[in-house]
Amino acid sequence: QVQLVESGGGLVQSGGSLTLSCAASGRTFSRYAMAWFRQAPGKEREFVAVIAIGWSTLSTTYADSVKGRFTVSRDNAKNTVYLQMTSLKPEDTAVYYCATKPRISTVDQATTYDYWGQGTQVTVSS
Repeated sequence: QVQLVESGGGLVQSGGSLTLSCAASGRTFSRYAMAWFRQAPGKEREFVAVIAIGWSTLSTTYADSVKGRFTVSRDNAKNTVYLQMTSLKPEDTAVYYCATKPRISTVDQATTYDYWGQGTQVTVSS
């Protein structure tokens, strides 16, 4: 089992910044994807960003809507993945979830992830 705990959400003005954290505990995997998804009221959960760790590779992928504004990174020593969000817009308002799986394929598909955190609310005021 893997436990994921998100933190760092809050209320920020348009144009501001926030950094979300996702701390992982439990089982560890040699190859894995750790992703961020978000879900706004009345909308489907959507992919935001992912960091995928292979045998000797590391790659990041972003949704077009956040490219250039959000950065995903990890701290191995802390078993934590971060989502640094800058130039925030009201349309970024959502509950943000981190998720992980021991595979690095179809990394933007929420249904393929095995473990999820409880989510953290991000609200961007205009």
